[in-house]
Amino acid sequence: MMNLMHWRLVVAVADHGNITRAAERIGMTQSGASQALALMEETLGVQLFSRESRQTLPTAIGLPVIEQARLMLGALETIRQTVDSVRPMLRGTIRLASFPMVLASFLPPLLRQFNRLYPGIEVVALEVSDDEVETLLAAGLVDVGVVLNPAPERNAGPLGRDAWVAVVPAGHPLALRGTEQGVSLQELSALPFVLATGGCSTNARSLAVAAGLQLQDVRVEVREWSSAFTLVRENLGVTLVPEMTLPADRQGLRVIALAPRIERVFSLVLPAGQTPSPAVQALLDLLADTAHATTR
Repeated sequence: MMNLMHWRLVVAVADHGNITRAAERIGMTQSGASQALALMEETLGVQLFSRESRQTLPTAIGLPVIEQARLMLGALETIRQTVDSVRPMLRGTIRLASFPMVLASFLPPLLRQFNRLYPGIEVVALEVSDDEVETLLAAGLVDVGVVLNPAPERNAGPLGRDAWVAVVPAGHPLALRGTEQGVSLQELSALPFVLATGGCSTNARSLAVAAGLQLQDVRVEVREWSSAFTLVRENLGVTLVPEMTLPADRQGLRVIALAPRIERVFSLVLPAGQTPSPAVQALLDLLADTAHATTR
């Protein structure tokens, strides 16, 4: 039975033209190398080398066999180099901080694919608010975090996006408005309002402030988006929510586009000044590859 040592022997004999020197090169005894070579020729049913007094030279059939052996051993070395180059990223832990909605929507498909590609890397996901993500990143307590609308200089990896939409009671005057017309943030800010935060600092109030406006009549403030929809159904006011939070059952509600459109962009961001570990870089590379495949 032939193994890699036998093929290394064949190449070594061809290189040195001498069984003794070839045996020394691959760490075999001269007698062991002679027996191994004879066994290979018997197994193949051909003579690979002609033995002369001082040289061992390839036969006509031996030449192509030796060439294929070189290719095989070269391919094996390439495989080993490939494995060695990625070995640091085959094991490790990634600490990832994100707010709940992204953990439940954008991240699962990415993390499932990452786990399939890198089963030895554990991703520990921390569910926190958007402000807490920034705090953890600033303290270097996580390796990567999901950040809303990051500044360009943060070299973020885009994860996904959605738009803010208004939700009003089905019987509200705005509910009669056409979808294409939409409603402005200025109009909404003057109405009785149900403020939903989702545990994030970016919400209807912060959007209004950024636009130079103020929510004039906040009737109630809630953390959970589902609570806001219940209160809107009860005609307590209107609300402004991310599109991805909309319930499947919208009975009693009317969703209206915000005009002009305001988007939320979610991105994976590293702590400032930190070089990503091989494991984190593998995650960022997968994210970039996924985004590229989606846009093609």
